[in-house]
Amino acid sequence: MNHHDTAGGPVGPGEARRAWQALEPYHSMIYFSPEAKAAYEELGLKAWAAYFGPRAAAMGPVSAEVVAATFYNFNPEAVRAVVPQLWDSAPPERLLAARHTAVDVTLRRILGDAAVDSPETARAAELARRAAEAVADDVSGRPLYAAHAALPWPEEAHMVLWHAQTRLREYRGDGHIAALVLAGLSGLEALVTHSVTGTAPPAKLLKTTRAWSDEEWDAATDRLREKGWLTDESDPALTPEGRRRRDEIEETTDRLALAPYAVLGADGCAELAGLAAPLSRTLSEELMPWRAPRRS
Repeated sequence: MNHHDTAGGPVGPGEARRAWQALEPYHSMIYFSPEAKAAYEELGLKAWAAYFGPRAAAMGPVSAEVVAATFYNFNPEAVRAVVPQLWDSAPPERLLAARHTAVDVTLRRILGDAAVDSPETARAAELARRAAEAVADDVSGRPLYAAHAALPWPEEAHMVLWHAQTRLREYRGDGHIAALVLAGLSGLEALVTHSVTGTAPPAKLLKTTRAWSDEEWDAATDRLREKGWLTDESDPALTPEGRRRRDEIEETTDRLALAPYAVLGADGCAELAGLAAPLSRTLSEELMPWRAPRRS
């Protein structure tokens, strides 16, 4: 892949990853927003339906199999339990509108109008949109990115920033799934290997939030031991081979996510990360305190 030699020099995977990480809470706050939860409940969606529906809605009223394939590490049985029935009470266009409104209300409540309407937010939106649009002409193998890229751009800068990051995170996620498939890991096996990296949430939380039973988790752990990814201890760790393969997955994911950020150059990526950090910190402290970085 050719790196674009723009302002500040070519962009490597590290710069691109930092730009994405800095802005990611600005997108993911919607999964913890009480305004979003209330809006989805008005449409009859609770629990799993309130997660699968709004995120999948950009693809249209698709089958449970399509949602399971694109969301990957969720238990397909949990998906089948609510999709496609949810489209009857919450058609995709209504869900997308509810999600959009909830994003606006949540951002304005937590960040305040001064930050939302600031020149800094407008500049961050400009940079993120440039990155998100850089790959719009080639959506091959990127189903969730393609679906969100087909949605119209909002008008207000803070909403442009949210939509841009949504596209960028789905672009990265599509590439991550490709890396997992290439490595021969199922969605559940990917979760199990992630849980023992030392940087993941506890296994109990991953099971609960992805709807896997203890028995299913243990069976996947046994399969990974047989593949040579995990040690034989009751509290397993990655083997040297498992660590190498897991690092390879992350490197592939970073490489596949690079193209949007390459157009910004190293300086543009650094600027975007700097502009995003205070917005993401405030949102994390309010809605995702376990993610919030410590203030110095």
